[in-house]
Amino acid sequence: MDDKNTHEMTGTLQFDEERNFLLLDGHELSSGENIEIRVFGSWIPGQVAIDSAGWYLVTLDQVGIRLHAGLFARSCDFRFSQQLALQPASQQPEPSILIVDDDPALLSALPKTISLRIPQVHVVTAQSAQAALRLLQEKRYDAVVSDIKMPDMDGLSLLSKIHECQPETPTILITGHGEHNLAIQALRGGAYDYIQKPIERDNFVAALLRAIQTCQLRRQVQEQQQALELYARSLERLVQQRTEELAEAHTTKDKVVSLVSQELKEPITRLKSLTQLLRQKLENSELSEIVTRSFGNIEESIERTETLVQELLSTSDIETQRFILHRQRCDLAQLCQRILEEEAAGTGIKLDFEGVAGPLEVEVDEEQLRRVLRMLINNTQASEHIECLTTMTLQQIGKEAILTLRDQGTHSLGSDFYIARKIVERHDGHLEIQNFPEDRRAIFVTLPLFESNQEQAAESASPIPHTHAIWTMSYDDKGALAKKH
Repeated sequence: MDDKNTHEMTGTLQFDEERNFLLLDGHELSSGENIEIRVFGSWIPGQVAIDSAGWYLVTLDQVGIRLHAGLFARSCDFRFSQQLALQPASQQPEPSILIVDDDPALLSALPKTISLRIPQVHVVTAQSAQAALRLLQEKRYDAVVSDIKMPDMDGLSLLSKIHECQPETPTILITGHGEHNLAIQALRGGAYDYIQKPIERDNFVAALLRAIQTCQLRRQVQEQQQALELYARSLERLVQQRTEELAEAHTTKDKVVSLVSQELKEPITRLKSLTQLLRQKLENSELSEIVTRSFGNIEESIERTETLVQELLSTSDIETQRFILHRQRCDLAQLCQRILEEEAAGTGIKLDFEGVAGPLEVEVDEEQLRRVLRMLINNTQASEHIECLTTMTLQQIGKEAILTLRDQGTHSLGSDFYIARKIVERHDGHLEIQNFPEDRRAIFVTLPLFESNQEQAAESASPIPHTHAIWTMSYDDKGALAKKH
Protein backbone atom coordinates (compact mmCIF):
# COMPACT_ATOMS: atom_id res chain seq x y z
CA MET A 1 0.00 0.00 0.00
CA ASP A 2 1.34 3.44 -0.89
CA ASP A 3 2.37 5.92 1.80
CA LYS A 4 -0.48 8.21 0.88
CA ASN A 5 -2.92 5.41 1.56
CA THR A 6 -1.49 4.32 4.89
CA HIS A 7 -4.25 6.19 6.71
CA GLU A 8 -7.16 4.11 7.93
CA MET A 9 -9.77 3.45 5.27
CA THR A 10 -13.36 2.71 6.24
CA GLY A 11 -16.37 2.16 4.05
CA THR A 12 -18.21 -0.39 1.95
CA LEU A 13 -16.53 -2.63 -0.60
CA GLN A 14 -17.17 -1.87 -4.26
CA PHE A 15 -16.35 -3.79 -7.45
CA ASP A 16 -15.07 -2.45 -10.74
CA GLU A 17 -16.50 -5.15 -12.99
CA GLU A 18 -14.75 -3.95 -16.14
CA ARG A 19 -11.26 -4.26 -14.63
CA ASN A 20 -12.22 -6.83 -11.92
CA PHE A 21 -10.90 -4.50 -9.22
CA LEU A 22 -11.92 -4.44 -5.56
CA LEU A 23 -12.23 -0.94 -4.06
CA LEU A 24 -12.35 0.29 -0.45
CA ASP A 25 -12.87 3.99 0.23
CA GLY A 26 -11.75 4.71 -3.34
CA HIS A 27 -8.54 2.70 -2.86
CA GLU A 28 -7.83 -0.21 -5.18
CA LEU A 29 -7.14 -3.30 -3.09
CA SER A 30 -4.65 -5.86 -4.27
CA SER A 31 -3.99 -9.46 -3.27
CA GLY A 32 -2.14 -9.64 0.04
CA GLU A 33 -3.50 -6.41 1.60
CA ASN A 34 -4.83 -6.57 5.15
CA ILE A 35 -8.39 -5.46 5.91
CA GLU A 36 -11.16 -6.17 8.39
CA ILE A 37 -14.76 -6.91 7.46
CA ARG A 38 -17.76 -6.49 9.74
CA VAL A 39 -19.85 -9.66 10.11
CA PHE A 40 -22.77 -9.87 12.59
CA GLY A 41 -21.45 -6.91 14.56
CA SER A 42 -17.84 -8.19 14.86
CA TRP A 43 -14.67 -7.19 12.99
CA ILE A 44 -12.90 -10.11 11.30
CA PRO A 45 -9.31 -9.43 10.13
CA GLY A 46 -7.74 -11.14 7.14
CA GLN A 47 -5.80 -10.87 3.94
CA VAL A 48 -7.35 -10.07 0.56
CA ALA A 49 -6.92 -12.82 -2.05
CA ILE A 50 -8.34 -13.70 -5.45
CA ASP A 51 -8.96 -16.94 -7.30
CA SER A 52 -10.94 -18.08 -10.32
CA ALA A 53 -14.22 -17.60 -8.42
CA GLY A 54 -13.45 -14.02 -7.41
CA TRP A 55 -12.22 -12.03 -4.41
CA TYR A 56 -12.20 -13.48 -0.90
CA LEU A 57 -10.70 -12.82 2.54
CA VAL A 58 -8.27 -15.31 4.13
CA THR A 59 -8.74 -15.03 7.90
CA LEU A 60 -6.08 -15.61 10.52
CA ASP A 61 -7.24 -19.21 10.94
CA GLN A 62 -7.05 -19.76 7.16
CA VAL A 63 -10.80 -19.67 6.53
CA GLY A 64 -11.87 -18.17 3.20
CA ILE A 65 -14.77 -15.69 3.22
CA ARG A 66 -16.15 -14.49 -0.14
CA LEU A 67 -16.21 -10.68 -0.50
CA HIS A 68 -19.17 -8.93 -2.10
CA ALA A 69 -20.17 -5.36 -2.84
CA GLY A 70 -21.77 -3.48 0.05
CA LEU A 71 -19.84 -5.36 2.75
CA PHE A 72 -18.62 -2.93 5.43
CA ALA A 73 -14.79 -3.02 5.78
CA ARG A 74 -11.77 -1.06 6.98
CA SER A 75 -8.01 -1.22 6.64
CA CYS A 76 -5.99 -2.77 9.45
CA ASP A 77 -2.39 -3.41 10.45
CA PHE A 78 -1.37 -6.87 11.61
CA ARG A 79 1.13 -9.53 10.75
CA PHE A 80 -0.20 -12.23 8.52
CA SER A 81 1.61 -15.31 7.32
CA GLN A 82 0.53 -18.20 5.18
CA GLN A 83 2.58 -20.37 7.47
CA LEU A 84 0.04 -19.99 10.27
CA ALA A 85 -1.03 -23.28 11.76
CA LEU A 86 -3.78 -24.89 9.73
CA GLN A 87 -5.12 -26.70 12.78
CA PRO A 88 -5.90 -25.40 16.25
CA ALA A 89 -4.17 -28.26 18.01
CA SER A 90 -0.46 -28.91 17.55
CA GLN A 91 -0.99 -32.58 18.33
CA GLN A 92 -2.90 -33.13 15.08
CA PRO A 93 -0.98 -34.70 12.17
CA GLU A 94 0.25 -32.52 9.33
CA PRO A 95 -2.05 -32.25 6.30
CA SER A 96 -1.52 -34.65 3.38
CA ILE A 97 -2.14 -33.65 -0.22
CA LEU A 98 -2.50 -36.01 -3.18
CA ILE A 99 -1.60 -34.59 -6.62
CA VAL A 100 -2.69 -36.60 -9.69
CA ASP A 101 -1.39 -35.71 -13.18
CA ASP A 102 0.07 -37.56 -16.14
CA ASP A 103 2.36 -34.60 -16.93
CA PRO A 104 5.74 -35.23 -15.20
CA ALA A 105 6.70 -31.55 -15.36
CA LEU A 106 3.57 -30.39 -13.57
CA LEU A 107 3.81 -33.31 -11.18
CA SER A 108 7.26 -32.08 -10.21
CA ALA A 109 6.53 -28.32 -10.11
CA LEU A 110 3.38 -28.32 -7.97
CA PRO A 111 4.94 -30.13 -4.96
CA LYS A 112 7.83 -27.67 -4.99
CA THR A 113 5.43 -24.73 -4.99
CA ILE A 114 3.50 -26.21 -2.08
CA SER A 115 6.66 -26.97 -0.08
CA LEU A 116 7.82 -23.36 -0.50
CA ARG A 117 4.48 -21.74 0.37
CA ILE A 118 3.10 -24.30 2.85
CA PRO A 119 6.06 -26.26 4.21
CA GLN A 120 4.01 -28.10 6.88
CA VAL A 121 1.97 -29.93 4.22
CA HIS A 122 2.99 -33.45 3.15
CA VAL A 123 2.62 -34.00 -0.64
CA VAL A 124 2.06 -37.37 -2.35
CA THR A 125 1.97 -37.69 -6.17
CA ALA A 126 0.37 -40.16 -8.59
CA GLN A 127 0.82 -40.33 -12.39
CA SER A 128 -2.58 -41.94 -13.08
CA ALA A 129 -6.08 -42.15 -11.69
CA GLN A 130 -5.68 -45.88 -10.94
CA ALA A 131 -2.54 -45.20 -8.89
CA ALA A 132 -4.41 -42.41 -7.06
CA LEU A 133 -7.29 -44.76 -6.17
CA ARG A 134 -4.87 -47.27 -4.67
CA LEU A 135 -3.34 -44.52 -2.53
CA LEU A 136 -6.80 -43.31 -1.47
CA GLN A 137 -7.65 -46.79 -0.23
CA GLU A 138 -4.57 -46.82 1.99
CA LYS A 139 -4.75 -43.35 3.56
CA ARG A 140 -7.02 -40.38 4.14
CA TYR A 141 -5.98 -37.12 2.47
CA ASP A 142 -6.91 -33.54 3.33
CA ALA A 143 -7.19 -32.51 -0.33
CA VAL A 144 -6.78 -33.98 -3.82
CA VAL A 145 -5.51 -31.98 -6.81
CA SER A 146 -6.10 -33.67 -10.17
CA ASP A 147 -5.90 -32.81 -13.85
CA ILE A 148 -9.17 -33.28 -15.72
CA LYS A 149 -7.68 -34.64 -18.94
CA MET A 150 -5.82 -37.91 -18.29
CA PRO A 151 -5.66 -41.20 -20.18
CA ASP A 152 -7.71 -44.26 -19.14
CA MET A 153 -9.67 -42.41 -16.46
CA ASP A 154 -10.19 -38.64 -16.55
CA GLY A 155 -10.45 -36.27 -13.61
CA LEU A 156 -14.27 -36.23 -13.58
CA SER A 157 -14.43 -40.04 -13.25
CA LEU A 158 -11.77 -39.88 -10.53
CA LEU A 159 -13.82 -37.23 -8.74
CA SER A 160 -16.79 -39.64 -8.61
CA LYS A 161 -14.57 -42.39 -7.16
CA ILE A 162 -13.14 -40.02 -4.54
CA HIS A 163 -16.66 -39.16 -3.37
CA GLU A 164 -17.30 -42.86 -2.85
CA CYS A 165 -14.18 -43.70 -0.81
CA GLN A 166 -13.45 -40.35 0.90
CA PRO A 167 -16.54 -38.12 0.65
CA GLU A 168 -15.15 -35.55 3.12
CA THR A 169 -11.98 -34.92 1.05
CA PRO A 170 -12.20 -31.78 -1.17
CA THR A 171 -11.01 -32.16 -4.76
CA ILE A 172 -9.51 -29.35 -6.89
CA LEU A 173 -9.50 -30.01 -10.65
CA ILE A 174 -7.07 -28.46 -13.14
CA THR A 175 -8.55 -27.41 -16.49
CA GLY A 176 -7.08 -25.96 -19.64
CA HIS A 177 -7.38 -22.27 -20.43
CA GLY A 178 -10.84 -21.40 -21.73
CA GLU A 179 -12.38 -24.80 -20.93
CA HIS A 180 -15.34 -23.30 -19.15
CA ASN A 181 -17.66 -26.22 -19.91
CA LEU A 182 -15.30 -28.63 -18.20
CA ALA A 183 -15.03 -26.29 -15.23
CA ILE A 184 -18.82 -26.17 -14.92
CA GLN A 185 -19.01 -29.97 -15.16
CA ALA A 186 -16.38 -30.25 -12.45
CA LEU A 187 -18.27 -27.98 -10.04
CA ARG A 188 -21.56 -29.75 -10.76
CA GLY A 189 -19.84 -33.06 -10.16
CA GLY A 190 -18.88 -31.99 -6.66
CA ALA A 191 -15.41 -30.50 -7.13
CA TYR A 192 -14.40 -28.08 -4.38
CA ASP A 193 -12.75 -25.67 -6.84
CA TYR A 194 -10.98 -25.58 -10.21
CA ILE A 195 -7.71 -24.04 -11.40
CA GLN A 196 -7.07 -23.01 -15.01
CA LYS A 197 -3.80 -23.46 -16.84
CA PRO A 198 -1.39 -21.76 -16.82
CA ILE A 199 -1.54 -22.12 -13.05
CA GLU A 200 -1.19 -18.87 -11.09
CA ARG A 201 0.67 -19.82 -7.89
CA ASP A 202 -1.05 -17.43 -5.50
CA ASN A 203 -4.50 -18.55 -6.60
CA PHE A 204 -3.49 -22.20 -6.43
CA VAL A 205 -2.03 -21.93 -2.90
CA ALA A 206 -5.06 -19.95 -1.64
CA ALA A 207 -7.50 -22.51 -3.05
CA LEU A 208 -5.47 -25.36 -1.57
CA LEU A 209 -5.40 -23.70 1.87
CA ARG A 210 -9.19 -23.32 1.82
CA ALA A 211 -9.65 -26.94 0.75
CA ILE A 212 -7.41 -28.20 3.57
CA GLN A 213 -9.22 -26.05 6.13
CA THR A 214 -12.60 -27.26 4.85
CA CYS A 215 -11.55 -30.89 5.13
CA GLN A 216 -10.25 -30.40 8.66
CA LEU A 217 -13.47 -28.67 9.71
CA ARG A 218 -15.56 -31.49 8.24
CA ARG A 219 -13.56 -34.09 10.12
CA GLN A 220 -13.78 -32.10 13.34
CA VAL A 221 -17.55 -31.99 12.94
CA GLN A 222 -17.64 -35.75 12.36
CA GLU A 223 -15.47 -36.38 15.41
CA GLN A 224 -17.67 -34.12 17.52
CA GLN A 225 -20.79 -35.90 16.26
CA GLN A 226 -19.27 -39.26 17.13
CA ALA A 227 -18.31 -37.96 20.56
CA LEU A 228 -21.85 -36.66 21.09
CA GLU A 229 -23.31 -40.01 20.01
CA LEU A 230 -21.03 -41.85 22.43
CA TYR A 231 -21.98 -39.42 25.19
CA ALA A 232 -25.68 -39.82 24.39
CA ARG A 233 -25.36 -43.61 24.53
CA SER A 234 -23.53 -43.40 27.85
CA LEU A 235 -26.29 -41.13 29.18
CA GLU A 236 -28.93 -43.59 28.01
CA ARG A 237 -27.15 -46.42 29.81
CA LEU A 238 -26.82 -44.26 32.94
CA VAL A 239 -30.51 -43.29 32.85
CA GLN A 240 -31.49 -46.93 32.34
CA GLN A 241 -29.28 -47.98 35.26
CA ARG A 242 -30.70 -45.28 37.53
CA THR A 243 -34.25 -46.16 36.47
CA GLU A 244 -33.68 -49.80 37.32
CA GLU A 245 -32.22 -48.79 40.68
CA LEU A 246 -35.20 -46.56 41.40
CA ALA A 247 -37.62 -49.30 40.39
CA GLU A 248 -35.80 -51.74 42.66
CA ALA A 249 -35.84 -49.22 45.52
CA HIS A 250 -39.54 -48.58 44.93
CA THR A 251 -40.26 -52.31 45.01
CA THR A 252 -38.24 -52.68 48.21
CA LYS A 253 -40.14 -49.77 49.77
CA ASP A 254 -43.47 -51.38 48.89
CA LYS A 255 -42.35 -54.68 50.36
CA VAL A 256 -41.21 -52.99 53.58
CA VAL A 257 -44.45 -51.01 53.91
CA SER A 258 -46.52 -54.11 53.29
CA LEU A 259 -44.44 -56.21 55.72
CA VAL A 260 -44.51 -53.60 58.50
CA SER A 261 -48.23 -53.07 58.05
CA GLN A 262 -48.93 -56.78 58.21
CA GLU A 263 -46.73 -57.12 61.29
CA LEU A 264 -48.54 -54.25 63.01
CA LYS A 265 -51.99 -55.65 62.34
CA GLU A 266 -51.51 -58.67 64.61
CA PRO A 267 -50.55 -56.82 67.85
CA ILE A 268 -53.17 -54.16 67.19
CA THR A 269 -55.85 -56.82 66.75
CA ARG A 270 -54.69 -58.51 69.96
CA LEU A 271 -54.73 -55.21 71.88
CA LYS A 272 -58.19 -54.46 70.57
CA SER A 273 -59.47 -57.88 71.65
CA LEU A 274 -57.88 -57.54 75.12
CA THR A 275 -59.40 -54.09 75.59
CA GLN A 276 -62.85 -55.36 74.64
CA LEU A 277 -62.43 -58.35 76.96
CA LEU A 278 -61.42 -56.12 79.88
CA ARG A 279 -64.36 -53.80 79.27
CA GLN A 280 -66.73 -56.79 79.25
CA LYS A 281 -65.24 -58.15 82.49
CA LEU A 282 -65.51 -54.80 84.25
CA GLU A 283 -68.91 -53.95 82.77
CA ASN A 284 -70.86 -54.76 85.94
CA SER A 285 -68.31 -53.32 88.34
CA GLU A 286 -68.10 -49.74 89.42
CA LEU A 287 -65.34 -47.96 87.51
CA SER A 288 -64.00 -44.56 88.26
CA GLU A 289 -64.40 -41.86 85.67
CA ILE A 290 -60.63 -41.85 85.07
CA VAL A 291 -60.61 -45.59 84.26
CA THR A 292 -63.58 -45.24 81.93
CA ARG A 293 -61.99 -42.31 80.15
CA SER A 294 -58.68 -44.20 79.89
CA PHE A 295 -60.41 -47.17 78.29
CA GLY A 296 -62.00 -44.79 75.80
CA ASN A 297 -58.65 -43.21 74.98
CA ILE A 298 -57.03 -46.63 74.56
CA GLU A 299 -59.76 -47.80 72.20
CA GLU A 300 -59.58 -44.56 70.24
CA SER A 301 -55.78 -44.84 69.89
CA ILE A 302 -56.03 -48.48 68.82
CA GLU A 303 -58.68 -47.59 66.25
CA ARG A 304 -56.58 -44.72 64.90
CA THR A 305 -53.51 -46.95 64.68
CA GLU A 306 -55.58 -49.59 62.92
CA THR A 307 -56.75 -46.96 60.44
CA LEU A 308 -53.19 -45.80 59.80
CA VAL A 309 -52.05 -49.37 59.16
CA GLN A 310 -54.90 -49.85 56.71
CA GLU A 311 -53.98 -46.60 54.97
CA LEU A 312 -50.38 -47.77 54.66
CA LEU A 313 -51.56 -51.01 53.05
CA SER A 314 -53.93 -49.13 50.76
CA THR A 315 -51.19 -46.71 49.69
CA SER A 316 -48.85 -49.60 48.95
CA ASP A 317 -51.54 -51.39 46.92
CA ILE A 318 -52.45 -48.29 44.92
CA GLU A 319 -48.83 -47.61 43.96
CA THR A 320 -48.37 -51.18 42.67
CA GLN A 321 -50.20 -53.54 40.31
CA ARG A 322 -52.02 -55.18 43.23
CA PHE A 323 -54.76 -52.54 43.08
CA ILE A 324 -57.41 -53.81 40.64
CA LEU A 325 -60.76 -52.16 39.92
CA HIS A 326 -63.89 -54.24 39.34
CA ARG A 327 -66.00 -51.81 37.36
CA GLN A 328 -69.68 -52.17 36.66
CA ARG A 329 -72.38 -49.96 35.31
CA CYS A 330 -74.50 -48.22 37.96
CA ASP A 331 -76.65 -45.20 38.68
CA LEU A 332 -74.43 -42.75 40.56
CA ALA A 333 -77.42 -41.02 42.19
CA GLN A 334 -78.75 -44.28 43.69
CA LEU A 335 -75.26 -45.33 44.80
CA CYS A 336 -74.72 -42.04 46.63
CA GLN A 337 -78.18 -42.33 48.21
CA ARG A 338 -77.42 -45.80 49.61
CA ILE A 339 -74.01 -44.76 50.95
CA LEU A 340 -75.37 -41.64 52.66
CA GLU A 341 -78.26 -43.58 54.22
CA GLU A 342 -75.79 -46.14 55.59
CA GLU A 343 -73.60 -43.39 57.04
CA ALA A 344 -76.56 -41.53 58.56
CA ALA A 345 -78.09 -44.63 60.18
CA GLY A 346 -77.56 -44.64 63.95
CA THR A 347 -75.33 -41.55 63.99
CA GLY A 348 -77.77 -38.77 64.65
CA ILE A 349 -77.32 -37.28 61.18
CA LYS A 350 -80.47 -35.97 59.57
CA LEU A 351 -80.37 -36.65 55.82
CA ASP A 352 -82.63 -34.81 53.36
CA PHE A 353 -82.78 -35.78 49.69
CA GLU A 354 -84.08 -33.92 46.67
CA GLY A 355 -84.11 -35.70 43.32
CA VAL A 356 -84.14 -33.18 40.52
CA ALA A 357 -83.49 -35.27 37.39
CA GLY A 358 -83.23 -38.87 36.24
CA PRO A 359 -80.42 -41.40 36.67
CA LEU A 360 -76.78 -40.64 35.86
CA GLU A 361 -74.91 -43.77 34.81
CA VAL A 362 -71.20 -44.33 35.37
CA GLU A 363 -68.89 -47.36 35.22
CA VAL A 364 -67.13 -47.65 38.57
CA ASP A 365 -65.98 -50.07 41.24
CA GLU A 366 -68.83 -49.60 43.73
CA GLU A 367 -66.82 -50.78 46.71
CA GLN A 368 -63.94 -48.39 46.00
CA LEU A 369 -66.26 -45.46 45.30
CA ARG A 370 -68.11 -46.23 48.52
CA ARG A 371 -64.74 -46.09 50.26
CA VAL A 372 -63.96 -42.68 48.74
CA LEU A 373 -67.29 -41.16 49.79
CA ARG A 374 -66.96 -42.53 53.30
CA MET A 375 -63.48 -41.03 53.62
CA LEU A 376 -64.75 -37.63 52.48
CA ILE A 377 -67.85 -37.70 54.68
CA ASN A 378 -65.90 -38.80 57.75
CA ASN A 379 -63.47 -35.97 57.10
CA THR A 380 -66.30 -33.48 57.11
CA GLN A 381 -66.65 -31.50 60.33
CA ALA A 382 -69.07 -28.67 60.92
CA SER A 383 -68.25 -25.40 62.59
CA GLU A 384 -68.93 -24.56 66.22
CA HIS A 385 -72.24 -23.01 65.21
CA ILE A 386 -75.24 -25.01 66.30
CA GLU A 387 -76.97 -24.81 62.94
CA CYS A 388 -74.61 -25.86 60.20
CA LEU A 389 -75.29 -27.96 57.11
CA THR A 390 -73.20 -30.10 54.79
CA THR A 391 -74.53 -30.52 51.26
CA MET A 392 -73.61 -32.91 48.47
CA THR A 393 -74.70 -32.12 44.93
CA LEU A 394 -74.64 -34.43 41.88
CA GLN A 395 -74.41 -32.60 38.54
CA GLN A 396 -73.71 -33.35 34.90
CA ILE A 397 -71.47 -31.06 32.83
CA GLY A 398 -70.88 -32.30 29.29
CA LYS A 399 -69.51 -35.86 29.42
CA GLU A 400 -68.69 -35.78 33.14
CA ALA A 401 -70.51 -36.34 36.43
CA ILE A 402 -69.45 -34.04 39.28
CA LEU A 403 -70.07 -34.69 42.98
CA THR A 404 -69.62 -31.55 45.09
CA LEU A 405 -69.37 -31.78 48.89
CA ARG A 406 -69.61 -28.43 50.71
CA ASP A 407 -69.06 -28.01 54.45
CA GLN A 408 -67.87 -25.52 57.06
CA GLY A 409 -65.40 -25.54 59.95
CA THR A 410 -63.02 -27.89 58.14
CA HIS A 411 -59.77 -29.36 59.38
CA SER A 412 -56.77 -30.52 57.37
CA LEU A 413 -57.07 -33.74 55.36
CA GLY A 414 -54.66 -36.61 55.97
CA SER A 415 -53.41 -39.59 54.01
CA ASP A 416 -56.98 -40.78 53.43
CA PHE A 417 -57.47 -37.84 51.06
CA TYR A 418 -54.41 -39.00 49.10
CA ILE A 419 -55.88 -42.51 48.87
CA ALA A 420 -59.27 -41.13 47.79
CA ARG A 421 -57.65 -38.98 45.09
CA LYS A 422 -55.66 -41.96 43.73
CA ILE A 423 -58.80 -44.15 43.62
CA VAL A 424 -60.69 -41.45 41.68
CA GLU A 425 -57.78 -41.04 39.27
CA ARG A 426 -57.80 -44.80 38.63
CA HIS A 427 -61.41 -44.27 37.50
CA ASP A 428 -60.12 -41.71 34.93
CA GLY A 429 -61.46 -38.89 37.04
CA HIS A 430 -60.00 -36.32 39.40
CA LEU A 431 -60.56 -35.02 42.92
CA GLU A 432 -60.02 -31.38 43.88
CA ILE A 433 -60.51 -29.24 46.97
CA GLN A 434 -61.11 -25.48 47.18
CA ASN A 435 -61.07 -23.37 50.33
CA PHE A 436 -63.19 -20.25 50.77
CA PRO A 437 -63.45 -17.48 53.39
CA GLU A 438 -65.11 -18.17 56.77
CA ASP A 439 -63.68 -21.73 56.93
CA ARG A 440 -65.80 -22.97 54.06
CA ARG A 441 -64.58 -25.48 51.51
CA ALA A 442 -65.80 -27.52 48.55
CA ILE A 443 -64.57 -30.96 47.47
CA PHE A 444 -65.15 -31.91 43.82
CA VAL A 445 -65.18 -35.51 42.56
CA THR A 446 -65.30 -35.73 38.76
CA LEU A 447 -66.02 -39.02 36.98
CA PRO A 448 -66.55 -39.80 33.28
CA LEU A 449 -70.07 -40.82 32.26
CA PHE A 450 -70.92 -44.21 30.83
CA GLU A 451 -70.60 -44.33 27.02
CA SER A 452 -74.33 -44.09 26.31
CA ASN A 453 -74.53 -41.03 28.57
CA GLN A 454 -71.53 -39.53 26.76
CA GLU A 455 -73.35 -39.88 23.42
CA GLN A 456 -76.40 -38.15 24.86
CA ALA A 457 -74.18 -35.45 26.37
CA ALA A 458 -72.49 -34.94 23.00
CA GLU A 459 -75.84 -34.44 21.31
CA SER A 460 -76.82 -31.78 23.82
CA ALA A 461 -73.35 -30.44 24.60
CA SER A 462 -73.70 -27.56 27.02
CA PRO A 463 -71.25 -26.05 29.51
CA ILE A 464 -74.17 -25.30 31.87
CA PRO A 465 -74.32 -27.70 34.88
CA HIS A 466 -77.42 -29.94 35.01
CA THR A 467 -78.32 -30.92 38.59
CA HIS A 468 -79.52 -34.51 39.24
CA ALA A 469 -79.69 -34.75 43.03
CA ILE A 470 -79.04 -32.77 46.22
CA TRP A 471 -78.40 -34.22 49.70
CA THR A 472 -78.35 -32.16 52.89
CA MET A 473 -76.81 -33.44 56.14
CA SER A 474 -77.48 -31.65 59.41
CA TYR A 475 -75.52 -32.25 62.61
CA ASP A 476 -76.13 -32.51 66.32
CA ASP A 477 -75.92 -29.65 68.79
CA LYS A 478 -72.14 -29.94 69.04
CA GLY A 479 -71.82 -29.25 65.37
CA ALA A 480 -69.67 -32.31 64.72
CA LEU A 481 -70.41 -35.04 62.29
CA ALA A 482 -71.01 -38.31 64.13
CA LYS A 483 -69.08 -41.27 62.79
CA LYS A 484 -69.96 -44.92 62.66
CA HIS A 485 -67.53 -47.37 64.25
